[in-house]
Amino acid sequence: MEKRKILFIVGSPNQTNQMHQISEYLKHDYDVWFSQFMPDTWYEKWALRKGWIDVTILGGTFKKKADKYLAEHSLQVDYMAEKNKYDMTVFCTDLIVPKKLRKAKTIWVQEGMVDKVTPWSKIVRASRFIPRYFAMGTSLNGSSDICDIYCTASEGYNNFYEQMGTRRDKLTVTGIPNFDNVSQYLQNDFPERDYVLVATSDIRECFGKDDRIGFLKKCMEIAGNRKIIFKLHPNEKVDRAVGEIRQVAGSNAAIYLDGNANHMVANCEELITQFSTLVYTGMGLGKKVHSYFNLEDLYKLMPVQNAGNSAKNIADVCRGYLEFEGTGEQYLKQKHAMNKSIAA
Repeated sequence: MEKRKILFIVGSPNQTNQMHQISEYLKHDYDVWFSQFMPDTWYEKWALRKGWIDVTILGGTFKKKADKYLAEHSLQVDYMAEKNKYDMTVFCTDLIVPKKLRKAKTIWVQEGMVDKVTPWSKIVRASRFIPRYFAMGTSLNGSSDICDIYCTASEGYNNFYEQMGTRRDKLTVTGIPNFDNVSQYLQNDFPERDYVLVATSDIRECFGKDDRIGFLKKCMEIAGNRKIIFKLHPNEKVDRAVGEIRQVAGSNAAIYLDGNANHMVANCEELITQFSTLVYTGMGLGKKVHSYFNLEDLYKLMPVQNAGNSAKNIADVCRGYLEFEGTGEQYLKQKHAMNKSIAA
């Protein structure tokens, strides 16, 4: 009998790695494939061909890195879902959910932190005509209520997504890979120790306002006489970001474009972020952290620490729902009732 097919939608390096981890628990029983986050409408496809949206996970650097990752791990690629008909699609974002993939079962997986909700985000969310990606960032990711099931990082995020418009009975806390076992990052070979780490964000690349010079000056004040290291977001314009750092921090500041950012957090003394999910790694490891978000709110949203079982938890949801005859809400109701019975 032919195996059922599951398509995993990938995007950023973190999203791609997370989807790969989940697929590892399903690949023996199902035929798993991967595609970069894809456009749905003719005008989205046209903008992608023109290169106008290469700063997003639809193309550009993100797609190149994802293509390289998929090739290095010998994973099956079906870009734009043109080769197969799928029984399930697992999404890393619901800012675009192609109509042809809605005919099968759909699951959304939280990647990490979402961008700050702005007045413009609220206008986009309230509109029936403006696509959600026009919020210019990830502030509306997870709030479309289009997918059948939403796998989240914590109960705090369940509350957040419900407030943003996704129905409660579609939400389930599974934890999220890469942020569910932060203590593991203490074992690493990153050579530096006891420094201030600055993790910048791609605010300007997502068409937001960022007083980068002011931010860098604040970072230098916090660092004082301590060593400072900058880890750039993979979507940033490198020349501009490096030039600004050199202007404010001088030539001695270390700048990393690549490398394991979680290891860098593990070895730092203090962590400064803008809108980076890395703040959760720092919080989990007891570091002193800074963020553009309210820290009290972040501690409520902190991803559950389950010793690295999130990928398996999500795969179990995929497997259970794929084999279930009914809606996503019905499956989760049954699953949660069973868990309560076992706990009792």
